[in-house]
Amino acid sequence: MRLLSAAAALALSISPMVLRAQAPAKAAPAPPSAAPAVALPSPPPNFQYDAEGRRDPFLDLMNRGTDAVRGANPSARRPDGVPGLETNSIVVRGVMQSRGAWLAMVAGADGKVHTVRAGDKLFDGVIRTITAQAVVILQEVNDPLSLDKQREVRKFLRGGEEVK
Repeated sequence: MRLLSAAAALALSISPMVLRAQAPAKAAPAPPSAAPAVALPSPPPNFQYDAEGRRDPFLDLMNRGTDAVRGANPSARRPDGVPGLETNSIVVRGVMQSRGAWLAMVAGADGKVHTVRAGDKLFDGVIRTITAQAVVILQEVNDPLSLDKQREVRKFLRGGEEVK
């Protein structure tokens, strides 16, 4: 009996200590520590960066709308205006009818808006027809593995495109 009561007394004396240890202590706010200022090295006075043939990492690789060099011949430049627009990069902004013929307002990758008519030549195709809902472009395919050398692309006024 004494052993049992001694064990109970011991348990009662330990449990407040355990409870005090398990209770979350109030965290004292840490004093703001000022990080020592690190002196950065400055470049030499006549420093000039040389890319040494490396590409600029800040240029977009997918939509390079201002890139005028195309194809295997780096000296060939894309013409300005409508003849320099690529089929994949244009977006139809509007369609209107003038003197019985349909005109379309298309925006290029550079954001400039151009007016096109049926028969206008693009960089990689020709505007075939313009309807109230879409612009139909006959695009030249430059894939040597493809059996089709041309494909018809419909650019819709309300967004999206369809390729046949």
